[in-house]
Formats: sequence, C-alpha cells, structure tokens
Amino acid sequence: MSDEDAARAELAQRAGRLFSGRVEFKLSAPALKFLPEPEVPEIAFCGRSNVGKSSLLNALTGRRAIARTSVTPGRTQELNFFEVGEPTETAPCLFRLVDMPGYGFAKAPPAVVEKWRRLVRDFLRGRVVLKRTLLLVDARHGVKPVDAEMMTMLDEAAVGYRVVLTKADKLKATELEAVIERTRAEARKHIAAHPEVLVTSSEVKLGIEALRAAVLEDAGV
Repeated sequence: MSDEDAARAELAQRAGRLFSGRVEFKLSAPALKFLPEPEVPEIAFCGRSNVGKSSLLNALTGRRAIARTSVTPGRTQELNFFEVGEPTETAPCLFRLVDMPGYGFAKAPPAVVEKWRRLVRDFLRGRVVLKRTLLLVDARHGVKPVDAEMMTMLDEAAVGYRVVLTKADKLKATELEAVIERTRAEARKHIAAHPEVLVTSSEVKLGIEALRAAVLEDAGV
C-alpha cells in the first residue's frame, strides 16, 4: 500500500469513528440573524428539491432521521445546522454540517423563491467559516440547468464546492459512467468546482465512506 493509500485509509477510519459519535441538531435559521456563532468550520449541502439531500445526510451520519426526509419538494426552507464531535473548552463541536434549502421547486410562489435566493446568496458570500459546499446532483438526470445556475452562484460567491451524484444505484454501470463523465465536463467549466466527482447512494450506502473522508478533509479537522 502506498503512503497516499495508507493516508486515505486512515482518514476514512477516523471519519467513521467521528460520525459514529456525537452528531446533534443545533438550530434552524430562517434568516442570517439566526445563524450560530462562526466558531467552527462548516460544510454545507445543497441541491435540487428531492435530490435526496436528507437521506444522504442520514447515511453520512449513520442516523435514521438526523435530517428529515420528505416526498414534498421544497420542504426545507431554512438553513439547518448539525454539530459533529464533542464540545471542548474552546468550541461547541469539531465542525458543523449545514443543510441548505432545496432549489428548483417549480410550484413555489415567486416571493418564496426570492427569499431562498437572498438567504442562500448572502450565506454563501458572508459565512467566513464555510470551508466547502457539496452540490448534490441526481445521477438519473445529471446536471440540469438549475444545477448549473447554482454552480454559477457558487462561483460568484467564491465558495469551493464538490459535485456529489446521488441515487447512483438506480443506473446501470455504463449509464452511470456516462453521467460521471458529463458531470466532470460540466464541473471543469466552473472555477470554484472541485475536479473530483463523488458518487453515492444512500439506499445501498455506496460512496458514503469516501464522502465522510472528503467532509473531514474539507473541514480541515
């Protein structure tokens, strides 16, 4: 095993131990004034409504319902914060996960969509402890125009992000490989996108170990 492989294996083991420990809901913030103090690194999750964000957060943290799942698109309209790791004398936890409101809900009133845009844009531009955003894309559909718009918003906010394909178990291997290649090609068009595309499935736990390791790496812990 190479030194790089050994380091990755150690990181994956540490991530598994960490997520099997304390992971607790902190608060929901419907506006920036309700955000928790910027005391620890944060990793945000965003994606289209019904992309499987809540299910992936549950799989990532090894919990059944740390994040609510719903068949109703656009259910999450707030920034939801989760604390990972035990508190210390100087910090309430090791880092936080941020569940961002889903986008692309076609039936939402214009006022709701505009509120979402302001909240997300201002959070992305002003949150100094935000280390990385994970942009979730449904593998069955690939990067849709609304996803590309979100990627542009992240580029403009100068927030580094990774693209994470969800529901990858729903595709045949050849179909999945084609989606991965198209997603990589789209990511290369965006200045803030990480070149690596993560492939996951909450249902069969595909890619969850690699995702946990990536979160730890991005959080710098």
